[in-house]
Amino acid sequence: MTQGSARIRIGIDTGGTFTDVVAFNEDTGTLTTTKTPSTPANPADGFINGIEKVLAELGATGSDVAAVSHGTTVATNQLLEGKLETMGFITTEGYEFVLEIARQAVPDGYGNSYFWVKPERIVTADRVKTVGGRLDFEGTEVRPFDEDGARAVAAWFRDAGINVLGVNFLHAYANPAHEQRMREILTEVHPEAIVSLSSEVLREYREYERSMTTLVDASVKPKVSRYVANIHERLDQFTGAEHGDREPIPFYIMKSNGGVLSADEVVHQPITTVLSGPAAGALGAGLIAQEAGFSKVLTCDGGGTSTDVTVIIDGEPALTTEGSVGVYPSKIPMIDVVTVGAGGGSIAWTTEEGQLKVGPQSAGADPGPICYGQGGTEPTITDAHLLLGRIPPHLLGGEIPLDVEAARTGIEELAGRLGLSVEKCATGILEISAWNQANALRQISVKRGLDVRDFMLASFGGSGSLLACRLVDILDLAGVIVPLNPGNVSAFGLLTVDVKNDYVQTHVAKDEGLDLGTIDSIFTALQDRAAAALDAEGFAAADHRYDRSADLRYFGQAFEVRVPAPAGDITREWADEVTDAFHTEHRRLYGYDFKGDGDQFVEWVNLRVSGIGPIQRPELAKLGEASAAQPLHDRALASQRQVCFDADDGYVTADVYWRPELLSGDVISGPAIIEEFGSTVPVHPGFTVRVDDAGNLVITRSSSADQS
Repeated sequence: MTQGSARIRIGIDTGGTFTDVVAFNEDTGTLTTTKTPSTPANPADGFINGIEKVLAELGATGSDVAAVSHGTTVATNQLLEGKLETMGFITTEGYEFVLEIARQAVPDGYGNSYFWVKPERIVTADRVKTVGGRLDFEGTEVRPFDEDGARAVAAWFRDAGINVLGVNFLHAYANPAHEQRMREILTEVHPEAIVSLSSEVLREYREYERSMTTLVDASVKPKVSRYVANIHERLDQFTGAEHGDREPIPFYIMKSNGGVLSADEVVHQPITTVLSGPAAGALGAGLIAQEAGFSKVLTCDGGGTSTDVTVIIDGEPALTTEGSVGVYPSKIPMIDVVTVGAGGGSIAWTTEEGQLKVGPQSAGADPGPICYGQGGTEPTITDAHLLLGRIPPHLLGGEIPLDVEAARTGIEELAGRLGLSVEKCATGILEISAWNQANALRQISVKRGLDVRDFMLASFGGSGSLLACRLVDILDLAGVIVPLNPGNVSAFGLLTVDVKNDYVQTHVAKDEGLDLGTIDSIFTALQDRAAAALDAEGFAAADHRYDRSADLRYFGQAFEVRVPAPAGDITREWADEVTDAFHTEHRRLYGYDFKGDGDQFVEWVNLRVSGIGPIQRPELAKLGEASAAQPLHDRALASQRQVCFDADDGYVTADVYWRPELLSGDVISGPAIIEEFGSTVPVHPGFTVRVDDAGNLVITRSSSADQS
């Protein structure tokens, strides 16, 4: 088997408009970035195009590729668009209405309940079937499994042509035996069936959430499997593995929990990819911001369709198991990301009452904004930026020309309906978009007890930095950090993450009289499962790392708080350390605790283990320092153009700088525009940009910069 002369790891993130690529040469330690238009009809085309493009820039070939990590929105888009497979649901006899009963929560509170329409069930009642048999909450069999009934159910789904099935039996988290037997019978009677078992998807109590999570997993399994198989086949063709010229290269898919998993394993747990791309971006931005010296960061990942925001503290993103995709709850470990429909392609429109709205509808990559000249007819955020001079008349260094006059014509028509000038309409579009993003940032910060004024904003993505200065004003943020190649931060993040698998087991028990032996055996079993998965991924046992945690609550509460469960022997002292951490975290989250109150029992609910296999991370390069011998204007000033930052002030002359020519220590005052291959940063009047030694743009209000 021949191998290439270089070892190149590639991170590739497929977005709604562009596919972002970062290549890391393990031999030289260098990073190379590029972008290529996404191909919504067949995302695999954009995937391979991106790899071909970055390798051509490196003078390398497919044989030089050592590994590929991929962030995908296939599962997310399928759920957001509601294009689900026709599914069936098998549950315990007597519990056939668990999906209909659901939870009583009403979006936006009961004040809107009169207008709220209960969303359509993920599986309609006629496709829900039950099987006799019963386990108790400890997993003990109360009634034996009804095998004849199971066969009849399997035959019904086979005859109805329903091939995608979710199985959730009562208390299967404590004992998976009945579910496993159901799958064996389905394999025998209905071999075409694609099956997800709740005991494998989410071994945690609460029947509704476990049912929904299992069904979401089943619903995306066929499409994700087809997509991954197609990508894998194309990748093998490209690298020569298909013809036996080399071993198949490692191919990883980003997971929602902040880790990656081999593509072969992802098809067995596709629900773990529902926030694949946003998770990679949050991790990449967190690492960059931490290395720049910022410990409290809000990330703003602006793409063509939406903007994703999250909180990073000390380099670690906030995690949750209470997430959802669209209207579907997915109780799996995921980075806590809030998404708002405010991307470069978001469409501006008017309501019947004549109000201006922006998004969540998007022109995407096809047909795209009006200025793309590909058939788009509705004005978008990108058209507004172009009209106001805040972005250049082209994208990707000239690869995609933009039609300024077409954008003006589209916005003029909208402005006429609103009775506004074209500039006021365009700035209004951007103001609404900025407030949409600001509200999402408030949701993950202010509404969770964090003082947003203590945070820097890490803005990235192709459109992430376009409204950065306005967000500082709206939220009173400390400032903004814009990484090098901001349009490729998600792809960069894919090269920084480890392989990670999460395992959970519900075990409800009062802390007083806790059976330490049972806790120890559960943690051991979970760690054994994690170790087996890491072994299958090719990691040596000496490289395995395990993180333990536990979900605790006060007796009578309906929610839990997750805290670390340190490594070491399971002793009473160890348990006390965990409960002390729970009291502290409960006070931080909710402002009170019951430590020392003998009337308030602490209850253990879930035990968790994460198995982690480390991957080599690229190091961030340092930028050269500016000097008097190379004046900023002579070196980096590319041009000047008329830019409108405020419709009342009209257009002003702004210096346009080419970012690749900037050096550490450079300082730029607004009004100015900083451009690079994949993105643009408009620097509003009253703001100052400092370039740090890693090439990040650190933007603050001019008064703040002067005081420092």
